[in-house]
Amino acid sequence: MLIGIDWGGTKVEGVAMEPDGRELLRLRHDTRRHDYAGCIRLIGEMIAALEEKTGRTGSVGIGIPGALEPKSRFSKGASFTGLLGQPVERDLDDALKRPLRVENDADCFAASEAVDGAGVGHNVVFAVILGSGAGAGIAVGGRAHDGPNISGGEWWHNPLPYPDITKVPRPCYCGRHGCLETWVSGRAFEADYSRHTNEELKARAIIEKMRAGDRLCGLLWDRYVNRVARGLATNSSPAARTFPPR
Repeated sequence: MLIGIDWGGTKVEGVAMEPDGRELLRLRHDTRRHDYAGCIRLIGEMIAALEEKTGRTGSVGIGIPGALEPKSRFSKGASFTGLLGQPVERDLDDALKRPLRVENDADCFAASEAVDGAGVGHNVVFAVILGSGAGAGIAVGGRAHDGPNISGGEWWHNPLPYPDITKVPRPCYCGRHGCLETWVSGRAFEADYSRHTNEELKARAIIEKMRAGDRLCGLLWDRYVNRVARGLATNSSPAARTFPPR
């Protein structure tokens, strides 16, 4: 049995599956965004629950919203800032006490699509994740391509292309301003709605209002799609800007 864990900024999701890809069981919990140690415990509990409910033991792979620096193995570039500078791999090893693999979630996504998804038959696959943050990965020959800075394909810290006078650069957690993530992530979409209404709604609820005919939500959605399209049209290549030193 194979166990995959997606540690994201909004949720931690685990799936148990057969080697041929058939799904056996899926579990999901909200991410404890300000509790790194709590997330480590949650992952351990989720793996234990998957194995208990299926009655089987599986190999474990974990995708994280950031990269592991090759020498120190500390996390960098994570939109979930609680991961930054943390020895994620070592802490998971200590907590789980079993063999596991930890990789960037977008790299895993790109490799998956290249092997048995939308990218089958293509030598180079560029895959984008739009969630609470924004990320991307590249697969070459069916394998993830990290690049020299372990950020191959990452576009979220590139600037928004062709901003107009209304696009005042927004501060990013990386310490810079105007990064794509501040415009095209789910949290950015929610922040746009809040700026216009002084009301906080999750992206799913905003889209539901748009589909029900809400004019403002429709305008915000069109603007969001335009920003994503501009980013994809000009930045679908290894990141022009590397993660800043910390």
